[in-house]
Amino acid sequence: MRSRVHPATGSAGRLVSEVAPCRSMPCSRRRRDVRGTGQDAPRGVVIFMKRTTKAVFFDVDYTLIYPGPTFAAAGYRSFSERHGLSVDTARFDAAVAAASRELESDEDASYRRELYVRYARRVIEEMGGSGSGIDACAQEIYEEWAVCRHFSLYDDVKPVLRQLHGSGLRLGLISNTHRCLTSFRDHFELETFIAGAVSSSDHGFMKPHPSIFEAALRELDVAAEEALMVGDSISHDVEGARRLGMRAVLLARSAQPAQWVEDVPVITSLRELPAFVVEGATEA
Repeated sequence: MRSRVHPATGSAGRLVSEVAPCRSMPCSRRRRDVRGTGQDAPRGVVIFMKRTTKAVFFDVDYTLIYPGPTFAAAGYRSFSERHGLSVDTARFDAAVAAASRELESDEDASYRRELYVRYARRVIEEMGGSGSGIDACAQEIYEEWAVCRHFSLYDDVKPVLRQLHGSGLRLGLISNTHRCLTSFRDHFELETFIAGAVSSSDHGFMKPHPSIFEAALRELDVAAEEALMVGDSISHDVEGARRLGMRAVLLARSAQPAQWVEDVPVITSLRELPAFVVEGATEA
């Protein structure tokens, strides 16, 4: 439940264990600079990706979908009021930042429900909430994060998945979530495109643990060197995938990354992705 500002929805909490800075980022062009210097990504990197990629895996939250008002400040107030708690919505952003730091300090890669329930409780407490209903409130927030109707699909997702799938690439999902990814796929009508999915709650370990990537590779029957990971987290998506020998593209929709990784292209829209993996492709 990391804080992130989406242009259409405002601030929203996030159920992940990494904090990303919320600084503005200018629109990128295709083959975005891999180190933030304003130069194109090395041509050799792009050519190699196109020639060797057989499968593309995607993170889910803030890569394919974003939360609506249920997980913004007013949404937390509604959750709290249902459980007899009073909170100050003006403290929401600071509350999310404080709770996110607590998640970031936890280095255990195993998926633990209580970690995220504790996160939700911390947000409520930082907003001034207290009382006997706080545990039930935090539990409800955790459970509702898995409900697809609270989220919207970014408008670039379907066109890009359609193009990648049509080019013969196998597409999969790897997500640190307790959301049912089959339900997610069906709710957003992505079943035509998505060939496999692995969630941390089902698998038992979260990104960047290598075993969750290995499970996804087995599901799509591809080797690590034939696969590309696309996500918005450097530590979870990019570094986790690269440790196993996969390649990666960092998606920075609304926040400039705090660091840059050598030979990792950065895009601000999925529409830029086909240029890295499909021969002769332009933006979707």
